[in-house]
Amino acid sequence: MGEFRPASLALATIGLSLGTFMQVLDMTIANVSLPTIAGNLAASQDQSTWVITSFTVCQAITLPMTGFLSRRFGEVKVFVWAVLLFSLFSLACGLATSLSMLVVFRAMQGAVCGPMYPITQSLMVSIYPREKRAMALAIIAMITVVAPIVGPVAGGWITDSYSWRWIFFINIPIGIFAGVVVLAQMGKRIEQLRKARIDWVGLVTLIVGVGSLQIMLDKGNQLDWFHSSTIIGLAIVAAVSLVVWVIWELTDEQPLVDLRLFRHRNFAAGTLALVLAFALFFSIALLLPLWLQNTLGYTALWSGLAAAPIGVIPVLLTFFVGKYATRFDLRWLTAFSFAVMGFVCFRFGSFNTDVDFASVAITELILGLGIALFFMPILTILLSDLEGQEIAEGSGSATFLRTVGASFAVSIVTYLWTRGSVVNHANLAEHINPFNEQVRHGVTAMGGELLRYAASVNGVITQQATQISFNHLLDGLGVGFFLLIAVVWLAKPPFIAKARGPSAGR
Repeated sequence: MGEFRPASLALATIGLSLGTFMQVLDMTIANVSLPTIAGNLAASQDQSTWVITSFTVCQAITLPMTGFLSRRFGEVKVFVWAVLLFSLFSLACGLATSLSMLVVFRAMQGAVCGPMYPITQSLMVSIYPREKRAMALAIIAMITVVAPIVGPVAGGWITDSYSWRWIFFINIPIGIFAGVVVLAQMGKRIEQLRKARIDWVGLVTLIVGVGSLQIMLDKGNQLDWFHSSTIIGLAIVAAVSLVVWVIWELTDEQPLVDLRLFRHRNFAAGTLALVLAFALFFSIALLLPLWLQNTLGYTALWSGLAAAPIGVIPVLLTFFVGKYATRFDLRWLTAFSFAVMGFVCFRFGSFNTDVDFASVAITELILGLGIALFFMPILTILLSDLEGQEIAEGSGSATFLRTVGASFAVSIVTYLWTRGSVVNHANLAEHINPFNEQVRHGVTAMGGELLRYAASVNGVITQQATQISFNHLLDGLGVGFFLLIAVVWLAKPPFIAKARGPSAGR
């Protein structure tokens, strides 16, 4: 199977790359369109984030099924079907007439694309000669970096120039082209299929546990948290299901997610740092366009342009990081990455409503330096003490946990921002009373009507309340990044010898 070569290596690479590009792009392209989507579908800001969380949760749930699906149906067939179904559900997303419909179809999108990234990685490695496998992995890494850059800009431009629905419609020709090309180039690839066993207990308890927890986080603020019997019920179901899932996965011979890998020190420390750091980073990626549009009044396009510089440094440094990073203690590189991202959070936390476009763009550019030095070192650390089949299992488990963490982070930071805005609004509004001298002057200017004056300044109060909440939240994310530096130092070298094993071991 490893000797198979497609008729055109270039075409096969393009097909596989486009499929992965489309999937990664969809994780960020909707971010800048959330305010527009919410307005068009009569939803609130916190409700609109379900568009993101439904996608990431379902993607995370199907990620662990990649191995089973590949062994049962073959990697090429799974990839082609995943790409075509992704295109179909993209069409459904674009045609959705309510937020509920959009969330359901986004969940289906996420479910079918879960296996796409790991299968793309496997197929890319298999069709390249051994001496060029590093190039195959570098192409995938470049896609992973470039897609999040293109996403906000493309999403903003499409939303402003046409309609938010086209951010989903554009997937259709890309997906069909990618599926047809890969099938034509790799359809004759011989694969050894077998009726693999699937861990149904693990899968069901995972879906119920993660799903209940996500719904609880999404609905908590709306239902007044634990004053609601629904939230209490969801919490109990989530807790019981996840406890059963952990116990089952630790004792089953062929677990869906091999939690026993956490016995390895570097895998445990590296995965914890990866999951938490990615959750913090994903929170920034979500909050920034919402802040720019809802608080500062940016259009979707300009919001995307302000975020775009984040990809400049990663694109420039990807090759050098891959080639030279292992010459350094990877803990120092990761710690520096976290320090940069923490600094960026504090800088965002110092902004006010008068901040200019250049300041935001430059801060995003600096954030790109942290991203450039984040993924490769931390992945190398967490895989460094794994061997053989453990490497593939470890990579899949880390990706799964990272995706779940990002989804939970979306719900948590959205709640904290909304809740903080409400509290700040109440605190600021307390000063609008007849005993405040500035208010008395304002009331006099408005013809002596306090309510009329209060209504006239309510917009300013709301804007400042959301700005203060944003600042506090970004300061908290900054503290989180600096605390994670200590987690990285729980890992112990060497990180090099086994880190080069995955490509050779496939």
